[in-house]
Amino acid sequence: MISALVSCGVAEWCIRMATSFRLGERTVGIGHPCLVIGEVAQAHDGSLGMAHAFVDAIADAGADAVKFQTHIAAAESTPAEPWRVPFSPQDATRYDYWRRMEFTEEGWHGLAQHARSRGLIFLSSPFSVEAVELLERVGVPGWKIASGEVNNQPMLDRIAWTGLPVLLSSGMSNLGELDWAMAHLRGLGLPVLLFQCTTLYPCPPEKVGLNLIPFFRERYDCLVGLSDHSGTIYAGLAAATLGVEAVEVHVTLSREMFGPDVPVSLTTTELRQLVEGIRFIEAMRAHPVDKDTLAGEVASLRAAFNKSIVAQTDLPAGTILDGAMLALKKPGGGIPGNRLAEVVGRRLRRDIRADEQIREHDLEGID
Repeated sequence: MISALVSCGVAEWCIRMATSFRLGERTVGIGHPCLVIGEVAQAHDGSLGMAHAFVDAIADAGADAVKFQTHIAAAESTPAEPWRVPFSPQDATRYDYWRRMEFTEEGWHGLAQHARSRGLIFLSSPFSVEAVELLERVGVPGWKIASGEVNNQPMLDRIAWTGLPVLLSSGMSNLGELDWAMAHLRGLGLPVLLFQCTTLYPCPPEKVGLNLIPFFRERYDCLVGLSDHSGTIYAGLAAATLGVEAVEVHVTLSREMFGPDVPVSLTTTELRQLVEGIRFIEAMRAHPVDKDTLAGEVASLRAAFNKSIVAQTDLPAGTILDGAMLALKKPGGGIPGNRLAEVVGRRLRRDIRADEQIREHDLEGID
């Protein structure tokens, strides 16, 4: 089945992707609100209490989901794994760090229950088959696949047994690897949302890759999102204007916290700004404006802001008007300024005081 999908070419996928799917109680898809995910990752630094604090902070900020990472050191790593960034002096090796990041199954159950009690979707990225099985027991409504796991076929196949939707990150993948992963997941019958992601920490604006959002949507006929590492609200807001179905950002409780992800994270205050901005953008996109109709709706303001043709000085009846005798002044409601040429050269039918609006019935030849 998979080989047949790959051979049909990415330009004409053999199975159409769904325009929406259920993620727990939430519908994710075209025409539905953008899913905003607050990513905790390893910001808890191995503290279960800190992880619970993140749940509350992300819920208070108005996000839709909280996402962790589920690491089981013995299942995913070796003692020889090098540090990406040597940031943790209390851990002799990267392997030791992953072990310190592990929570018990009871701990994961508690986090999931806490998230659900706060109205959040609970997600966690697995990094091994064992982690998938643990999270399946804990209960997740879908799977976020981290960039480095895109080609982890055994894990993807195990995920497929659950039948749950997949949020796939593209951060480290070239198009060939994404073609394979999308075809593989599609062949397994899973709904997929593909995140544009750039694995740079922090990601500069030149590398965010907003152009890839419509590109992925067309290439794979799929739902799309942005998983952002810029450490700002700007990329997520820009993605919302493109109509993405999901935005994921790292979150920190403070810029002064410990950990390698702090520079790429939003504070909880910024997360709230991002959520509010995305909802504002969604409201704008959902309500196209007809300019003539809008002008009619603000007609009452025209008199306050527009200007009318008035006399510069007292003018007696019979005066033939020239431009020096006239001015444009508020309020509106009289003859507008764009008709000044029609008024010049006309004769007054009555006396006009200085600053008095000149009406059409005041002029000979205009009735």
